[in-house]
Amino acid sequence: MTVSRRDFISTAVAGSLAVGLGQKSEAQKSTSSGPATGAVGTSKAPIIVCAGNGYNYIEEGYNILKSGGDTLDAAMRVIRGPEDDPNDTSVGLGGLPNEDGVVELDACCMHGPTRRAGAVGGVHNIKNVSLLSKAVMDHTGHVFLVGEGAEKFAVAQGFPTENLLTDSTRKIWLLYKETHSDWWGPGLSDPNWKRRLQRGLQSQPTKQSANEELKLRVEHMREVAQDIGIPQEDQLAAIRKVLFPPTGTIHCSALNEKGEMSGCTTTSGLGWKIPGRVGDSALIGAGCYTDQDVGSAGATGSGEENIKVAGAHTIVENMRHGMSPLDAGMDALKRIVRNYNGDMDRLKFMDMTYYILRKDGAYAGVSLWEGYDANKPHKIVIHDGQRRAEKTVSLFQGVSEEWPPEFKNPMDL
Repeated sequence: MTVSRRDFISTAVAGSLAVGLGQKSEAQKSTSSGPATGAVGTSKAPIIVCAGNGYNYIEEGYNILKSGGDTLDAAMRVIRGPEDDPNDTSVGLGGLPNEDGVVELDACCMHGPTRRAGAVGGVHNIKNVSLLSKAVMDHTGHVFLVGEGAEKFAVAQGFPTENLLTDSTRKIWLLYKETHSDWWGPGLSDPNWKRRLQRGLQSQPTKQSANEELKLRVEHMREVAQDIGIPQEDQLAAIRKVLFPPTGTIHCSALNEKGEMSGCTTTSGLGWKIPGRVGDSALIGAGCYTDQDVGSAGATGSGEENIKVAGAHTIVENMRHGMSPLDAGMDALKRIVRNYNGDMDRLKFMDMTYYILRKDGAYAGVSLWEGYDANKPHKIVIHDGQRRAEKTVSLFQGVSEEWPPEFKNPMDL
């Protein structure tokens, strides 16, 4: 019997643990739903749209637009909020690190009025890589700088260097290493060496045995979390981040009363990623694309899948050819589905959200699934004089599942 990772957790853990790790609804009850009601509308400029984690900062960005400020400055003000927030583990300071324990950041921006762009990838020690991407645009003849070169350029431009791994994210990384690495944690010479045996899992578990295995694993991880110094009230959230490596990004697009547009995207990427991995957020045309004549779009979610369809560029080009923001976004999502020939056994393990703004003020938020969790739907934040968060229109009903799955039946491969 194949036991999905989500079924494993939601069945095995009751009470506070179930609340802490989160539970999925039946994600695949329907996989062919058409567009439903959600974040679709047309508004009068100025208007600014962003991902959900920009809700607390969009007011400041809108005020810049309202006062006649530059569209890219307005969008940058929004996404700098999460970058500066050590409690937002998706971007900037406090972002979850790669598997080596290093916070590695990506960003890009496009300035519609001057038709310029800038991008950086794989950057260490620089908190506001969104501003760094703008510096590449403003102060070089290049578009994209990466790694050590991008950091040296940042220092030359006066950006402060700092350790972006907070005490909280450092401890979560240690929990990841000690419970998922072969060589971190108690060795044979340690009096507690037997604790490592609790990490062993059956290769073909039944649902009942899987439940018991998860209980043992979570109990073990809580012991390790306690030893590391993770506060008891934060342990379950930390365990979830270790078991299910999260993605995290913020995009923002802005339109002023002159019809000028800009967009930008920033991220710390996939938690525990292989060092050097760059996702879609740094890639102009994938994580962000703005065309002054047409509109702007950006993305959060499964970066690798978005790169393969050049999602943001696809959406803007669709609008250029007459599609509405909703239809343009849905078409990009369907291209992801087409790449897997509609195979729901694989599509259920990915998700994508697009944030779309057309030059006339029409906007849409679309997503592959309704959310990562039944209680946390995907949302797009809009400010056109009124700040609000609206649920995206999803291609499929239900919620996506985590990747990689915890258990897999070899007969299904």
